[in-house]
Amino acid sequence: MIIMQKDTFLTIKETSEGFYKEKGSKFIAYAFPVKTEEEIKEQLAALKKQYYDARHHCYAYMLGRERTTFRANDDGEPSNSAGMPILGQIRSKELTNICIVVIRYFGGTKLGVSGLIGAYRTAAALAIEAGEIVEEIVSCPIKLRFEYPQMNDIMKIGKNYQLDMSDQVFDEKCTIRFSLRESLLAEVLAKLEKVEGTEIEK
Repeated sequence: MIIMQKDTFLTIKETSEGFYKEKGSKFIAYAFPVKTEEEIKEQLAALKKQYYDARHHCYAYMLGRERTTFRANDDGEPSNSAGMPILGQIRSKELTNICIVVIRYFGGTKLGVSGLIGAYRTAAALAIEAGEIVEEIVSCPIKLRFEYPQMNDIMKIGKNYQLDMSDQVFDEKCTIRFSLRESLLAEVLAKLEKVEGTEIEK
């Protein structure tokens, strides 16, 4: 069980697929890790091109750590029979930065609204189950400028908090960039500000 921290969220590691069949209708599901609505549009366009002969390309997505940006689309299926069941699976796993597209090939037998809800929900769940859920940490980029004599103090703080330091320039005036998890931000900045002559850019 993953215990959530306030500066973390759950998403999927990479693209995964699910397949479900009901009364001849085929439901092909893809789950994608995404960060922007532009990425979602690109994935949808690619799938519509690949499965151009399918009757429906229904989808749902959730974006952002707060999980406040989301959408569900039925793509011609009866209202709330496709997109919302897909979105329900995303919500049930508390995922974000994810888009799930379920492509349907009609099998000749109508499933009814309850049958569609079950089929789209199952296909979405199978796509999630086929992938790997991961915990992502929300990080803040920081840039430090300091005098060379302050090097030891800065590096000690960096080591104590296991900061991911990069772009290190050591001269009379030194520069370091690093990534800091959000929950540690106030605590680490307070310690850095105590080092005389240190300039901090967020």
